[in-house]
Amino acid sequence: MPISDLIDFASTQTAAEHYRPAAEKIIAGDPTQWVRNHYSSPCGQFSTGIWGAEPGHWQVSYSEQEYCEILSGESILHDQQGGQRRLITGDRFVIPAGFAGSWEVIQPTTKVYVIFEPGGSN
Repeated sequence: MPISDLIDFASTQTAAEHYRPAAEKIIAGDPTQWVRNHYSSPCGQFSTGIWGAEPGHWQVSYSEQEYCEILSGESILHDQQGGQRRLITGDRFVIPAGFAGSWEVIQPTTKVYVIFEPGGSN
């Protein structure tokens, strides 16, 4: 495989996909979101890119393992037991598969994500 096959986030021109969570998952606000998925593996189990969201609060449920690095903004991740974690620029963390709770964007937030989906499409 040649070096030209590397995925360089700084120079990759991936179109943004814009969306909102399903209406029944929204807790507050209008959390419009976008994603630039820079790479998906042929097996469908691994993907990575940049995600962003506007202020709002919605329910989340993770079937995937996700590494995140907050590039800008402020969010709060809430678990179902009443715990929470403030997420700010520079934070790096993993959300394990099986996590359920809510994501609340306080200030517009962008993050790098790396997702591994057990089972994939094959």
